[in-house]
Amino acid sequence: MLTPVSLAAPQRVDIALGERSYPILIGAGLLDHPASFEAVPKAASALIVTNTTVGPLYTAALQKALTGRFAAIHVLELPDGEAHKDWTTLNRIFDALLGHGCDRKTVLFALGGGVVGDMTGFAAASYMRGVPFVQVPTTLLAQVDSSVGGKTAINHPLGKNMIGAFYQPQMVLCDLATLKTLPPRELSAGLAEVIKYGPIYDMAFFEWIEANLPALRAQEPAALAHAVRRSCEIKAEVVGQDERENGLRAILNFGHTFGHAIESALGYGEWLHGEAVGCGMVMAAQLSQRLGGVDSAFVQRLTTLIEKAGLPVVAPRFGAERYLELMRIDKKSEGGEIRFVVIDKPGSAVMRPAPDAMVREVLAACGAA
Repeated sequence: MLTPVSLAAPQRVDIALGERSYPILIGAGLLDHPASFEAVPKAASALIVTNTTVGPLYTAALQKALTGRFAAIHVLELPDGEAHKDWTTLNRIFDALLGHGCDRKTVLFALGGGVVGDMTGFAAASYMRGVPFVQVPTTLLAQVDSSVGGKTAINHPLGKNMIGAFYQPQMVLCDLATLKTLPPRELSAGLAEVIKYGPIYDMAFFEWIEANLPALRAQEPAALAHAVRRSCEIKAEVVGQDERENGLRAILNFGHTFGHAIESALGYGEWLHGEAVGCGMVMAAQLSQRLGGVDSAFVQRLTTLIEKAGLPVVAPRFGAERYLELMRIDKKSEGGEIRFVVIDKPGSAVMRPAPDAMVREVLAACGAA
């Protein structure tokens, strides 16, 4: 039996980073209640940054919950989608902050998915050299991954998330009720980041996902609550040991080197981030097999789970050289050498280079070349 997650007893996962430590609160209905935000510093003003899809659904509830903590609560709705995660849209946040005369105690609230969270966090890190911000993720992907850990960034035409900063929020509030409005495609994209934690860190969780995938896709509350909680626990453990990705934290990028290349080559937003990561994990598993970390049975097991989650397992066909070119720009590359997160045994991962010839074999096997 899973422990129910409710407003009466929201689950708390702590990110232990010394003076930058903060809580992740997980529960249903948290967004509607002022008590959820008691840890947020009071200030003269707040800015809620959201998008045109999420804003009409949840902005009013968040404004009501924050009333009394701030004298003025401003709202900025950005265009929705990965295609808008750029300088132009980021400047709209700065325009709003400056236009409203916001000071260095102003609190930003990121209400939305990963794109909103990343851009709001980057704006908070940059405005007046750093103002407080709060993550209020409304997608599964953001709740289990992008809202946690302090990575903030925008995209560049030559590479995803290449311009950004490490900047931790004051807190993360995961209201599971917001997942009820999530389209099936977005839910599947989030499941990619849930699945990721199993092969790199926790095979018991991987087995739980295999057994409970139908419940997750049906959005059964107990299953989603457990998936969000365990994913946040794992990420908190990893980030607590390696905040700035100098070693261990890099394993959280399993599938991302291939996936980011897919997003860049297709054009941001053509595939959802989680779709690209799902396909990227298939490719990373194939590479792991060739490097001796897993056998073909495990590769097939992971591929089957990803496909059952509603994610693509065949890569877009851009040719090996285009993939290699894009992956050499990846943040984990050093001196032009592409470094991949690979499974060295089920439940454990490392980062290491691989010969171009081997990567070409993987790309061919996955339909990319």
